[in-house]
Amino acid sequence: MLRVLQVTESSFSGEAVGSMGSAETATTCSLATLWAQKYVDKLRAQAALGELPGAQLADKVKGSLRFASSQAWAKTERLLAAEIPKQRLDPDLIDPWQIAEDSRDLFEAAAESCGEGLSPARFSVQIAPLCGRLRARYSERDPRVLGFLSMQFHYTGQMVLQALSPQERGLFHPYLKVMDDHLYMPLQRMYEGAAAHAGDTFSAPLAAVQELLPLVTSVAESICAEVAQRFPGYRCESGPLTDLEVRISSIRDVEMFQVYLGLCVLEGSVAAVQQELFPLCVMLYPPLKVEWKLVRQMLELLDEALRFQLTPASYTVLLPYLRAVQSMFSLEVFPESDPIWSHHPDVMRFMGTAQNLLQELMGQGAI
Repeated sequence: MLRVLQVTESSFSGEAVGSMGSAETATTCSLATLWAQKYVDKLRAQAALGELPGAQLADKVKGSLRFASSQAWAKTERLLAAEIPKQRLDPDLIDPWQIAEDSRDLFEAAAESCGEGLSPARFSVQIAPLCGRLRARYSERDPRVLGFLSMQFHYTGQMVLQALSPQERGLFHPYLKVMDDHLYMPLQRMYEGAAAHAGDTFSAPLAAVQELLPLVTSVAESICAEVAQRFPGYRCESGPLTDLEVRISSIRDVEMFQVYLGLCVLEGSVAAVQQELFPLCVMLYPPLKVEWKLVRQMLELLDEALRFQLTPASYTVLLPYLRAVQSMFSLEVFPESDPIWSHHPDVMRFMGTAQNLLQELMGQGAI
């Protein structure tokens, strides 16, 4: 039986924790451990398949990167090129060569860790600071640029897996999932947000997030299964909701919404959703043919799941932020008459509405 990884301070780079005190480091490591536990099941699957991946698999992944990267950018460009003028996105912010290079660097790091026998759980902790820096750099001037990196990485991963045998895919996929999570989700920022609560004798926000994290994947899986049942004939850009690749991406997106929700709780603000998640969804979902009714259904099911699975205290802490997120994707913002909404959003108008609703629900001053 594999033992759950216990993340220690030495697991982090000096840059990630050097400025933290012992309490902050312990809190940050605690959340990182909760997230890393997601990959222990993947380790068990690897053990069932046989030996851990070695240098041969690592070389095969690296050897496929050049072709995979070029094909991935072609798909990313086809998907998102039309969105640049629609979204009023400055094209000078998008550097295809840098995006491809940063994506390749991540795959090479994963291949090396895989070849060295580093577990996906430990790789999750190791790669978090690098992914956090990439997210910060790409979202510094316009968070929507992060969408180009994420899609490039996603399509590169699909191409790389196609070049592997079924057994090799089973061995490498957990490392791919680790990086996918850290690029799509603000995990490093969440760890840093948790560290800000380290000095408190008791932190209700931190306790709520610690209770939420172990449930994220199971909640996402059940929600996606329910949505697929409620929309049996629905097809997005990649296929029906029951398609394996679509299901994997859908589960990741529901996980992403939950992580952003946890980040809002820790920061006491909906700024992360306002500045990153909402604009990214507005840019990516229309070309991916994800209608807003699916997002609203997902958020409704998420509310039900959290109310049922969390303690009343934790649910009460999360609820105002969940309501604010629901308001951003409401019928008022995205009417049913325009399901594939592809016009530039009046972001400030709707963000102000969400902020006012959050203040009203919390019954306190500005956050």
